[in-house]
Amino acid sequence: MATKEADQLQRTRRSISYSLDELARIVGGEIIGERDITITGVAGIKEARKGELTFLANPKYESYLARTKASAVIANRDGESPRPILKVENPYLAFLKVVSLFAEGPLERYPRGIHGTAIVPESVTVGRDVSIGAYTVIGENVVIADETTILPLACVCDDVKIGSGCLIYPQVTIRERCEIGNNVIVHAGAVIGSDGFGYAKEGSTHQKIPQIGIVRIEDDVEIGANTTVDRATTGVTLIRKGSKIDNLVQIAHNVTVGENSVLAAQVGVSGSTELGSNVVLAGQAGLVGHITIGDGAMVGAQGGVTKSIPPMTRVSGYPAREHTFSRKIYAASTRLPELLREFKKLQERVEALEKGPGSGSATEDD
Repeated sequence: MATKEADQLQRTRRSISYSLDELARIVGGEIIGERDITITGVAGIKEARKGELTFLANPKYESYLARTKASAVIANRDGESPRPILKVENPYLAFLKVVSLFAEGPLERYPRGIHGTAIVPESVTVGRDVSIGAYTVIGENVVIADETTILPLACVCDDVKIGSGCLIYPQVTIRERCEIGNNVIVHAGAVIGSDGFGYAKEGSTHQKIPQIGIVRIEDDVEIGANTTVDRATTGVTLIRKGSKIDNLVQIAHNVTVGENSVLAAQVGVSGSTELGSNVVLAGQAGLVGHITIGDGAMVGAQGGVTKSIPPMTRVSGYPAREHTFSRKIYAASTRLPELLREFKKLQERVEALEKGPGSGSATEDD
């Protein structure tokens, strides 16, 4: 981008502002206090300055309300306040909506077009307003739809299809024939379509099973940094619409992740497991293969899931059990040293009673 164009774009970014009334209409909120305020940015409640909008969602930050320098606060509260309140039902969600108004999207941040060092064969179909960064390698017969951004050093292998509005960060690898939907974000270092872990034992050796399936990622999915999604042995490894996958997650071959599910960091899902919609897997949860996790189920951090989970069930621990029962087991386990001492005392008393009077410390008074 030319220097003059870049300067103009920067001036435009700095000039973005909204009245508090406009923001109230956008997020569907009610203003309590002064209305004639111009908002030029957003920030956390401790860091905010004059002209910026912040939010209060967690009661433990209530004390900062009197000290913040923000011009207004998004909150779910009534009553007196030293700052105007934009009252909404869900302050955090409303704040995220406002943040998006001030954020720079890929179209603004990255120049459109194909960098001179990128390798893009003639067989590639490139849509409108696409950005392909430096030293990126695109394979044969790839299709890249409108307004997608592929940042430097990414590798997109043959016959891949990428939808519109996607953002592919540096050093992402998308293997052959995989399919990416619209508005998908793939963070740095992720690998989509790596071989599934499949081997057949022959004598003392392991023979590799060809992995000839694909990965299909539907619309509005986000894949975290250094996450791997293995291609299917045959068929499809499927990440359904709206799911969010954190960093360092392993999704094995032929797994299905249902719509709007959330997988936190270091989760591992073994092959051919099926997750329903709105499933939540907390950090470091591990799932064996060939099981089903029902819609709305939740697995606690480090939960080890060894069998299928019914819908709307919360489990935790290893092996994963219903969460309330698992908490009771954990609470009881903390008393084991004390219970062991009591058991030893009772054992000594029983042994003494079995030997008869005068043979031990036990007496009739005991």
